[in-house]
Amino acid sequence: MAVNNRQIAENILAAVGGRENITSVTHCMTRLRFNLKDMGLPDQEQIKKLNGVLGVVVSGGQFQIIVGQNVPKVYAELCQMAGLQEQEAINENLDAPKEKLTPKKLGSNILNYLAGSMTPLIPILMAASMFKTFTTILGPTMLNVLSETSNLYILLDFLYDAGFYFLPIYIGYTAAKKIGASPVLGAYMGGILIAPDLLAIVSAGEPFTVLGIPMRLVSYTQSVLPIILSVAALYYVERLFKKIVPDAAAIVFVPTFTIFVMAPISLCLLAPLGSICSNYLAVILNTVAEYGGFIGKAVISAVWEFLVMTGMHTPLVLPAMATLMETGIDNLIFVCGKCAVYATIGMSIGAFFRLRGDERSASVGYLVSALMGGVTEPILYGIGLRYRRPFLGMIVGGLAGGAYAGIMGVAVHSMSPSNILSFTGFVGGSTMNLVNGIIALIISTAVSAAVTYVAGVESKPKAKA
Repeated sequence: MAVNNRQIAENILAAVGGRENITSVTHCMTRLRFNLKDMGLPDQEQIKKLNGVLGVVVSGGQFQIIVGQNVPKVYAELCQMAGLQEQEAINENLDAPKEKLTPKKLGSNILNYLAGSMTPLIPILMAASMFKTFTTILGPTMLNVLSETSNLYILLDFLYDAGFYFLPIYIGYTAAKKIGASPVLGAYMGGILIAPDLLAIVSAGEPFTVLGIPMRLVSYTQSVLPIILSVAALYYVERLFKKIVPDAAAIVFVPTFTIFVMAPISLCLLAPLGSICSNYLAVILNTVAEYGGFIGKAVISAVWEFLVMTGMHTPLVLPAMATLMETGIDNLIFVCGKCAVYATIGMSIGAFFRLRGDERSASVGYLVSALMGGVTEPILYGIGLRYRRPFLGMIVGGLAGGAYAGIMGVAVHSMSPSNILSFTGFVGGSTMNLVNGIIALIISTAVSAAVTYVAGVESKPKAKA
């Protein structure tokens, strides 16, 4: 028998006291979460007996009705029926089995938090980086088409600044959304870290205290880890005040108390700690790049796509991204990643000249996917894993391109797509950095294509797993 979500919503609406008893309602992954004017009005035992209701929980000042996986549909019906404004779902499953927190699980949670905070910002980072690329190429340092005083140059320049200068605000929003805190409070926290008055205090260099606690004088514009750590703490502080502040006063005092408590915690402890960690990350990556030399870059470029296939690249990308945002340069991870992507493209080209019929046609689709969209998985799985032997070309191509990039000291100066426009990431340093970066990509592609063609593909491809 089909589930009648509208009937379930109608029964629940009546059971909680109707529209007039509802202040607001949202939902998580399994529950309708009501803020009610009169919490004593609903009969919990009667609600538990309703068709489609799995249970009732009163927690944190909310009347929560467990509906299960069809809660989004019931929620939509309820809002339409009661004339309520639909709110964004809370990314939380209170009814999932509680897993034991192990070191592995903790590490996974941290990586998920970092990835969930940064990944939504990629469109901003890409767009802002492209504007920076335009000013560099068209400006006095290269083609000299635009002067630094021209309106177009100034426009492109502040379009770039808007993307990176306010990074703590953007990350504050996405990090809070990921972790389950209020996104606007996360953005507010980011705004505090780059407030003009705070920047003036830092520039003046005079000692400053927050509620009597000494504050480290640091500029957090374009920073990543300070706001990441601050929002993680904000989640717990906000949740505490949601539990103890009466519902009638929650809309005013929960955010007020949360920010008042978080200000000294963030400005005097977590933000400086994040800044210190960022500095150490930069030192570590630069040390690896310096002492690993061209051999280190060659090896990373050769194995990078295997890390991508297993998801093991994330712990390397996130620190590199933070370092790039804060220092404006990366001479290891993103350089190697670009060489590896182009080695994968070369593998597809080499295989194209060896394959026949439908298999050749498929390789064209894989190649277009990588060149246009920067997606290498079709090549990795459709050619690499299927035929195995082409992986040799990808490895040798990555080795060659990475070695050249290491010898010539190539560095990435901005975020750029991993497609045909990947070379734009080399713009921002010297002209020779751009030239050598492009040469490294060409070497990766050409060597990979040649080795793949010479090695050939198996006459009978291995079946896909």
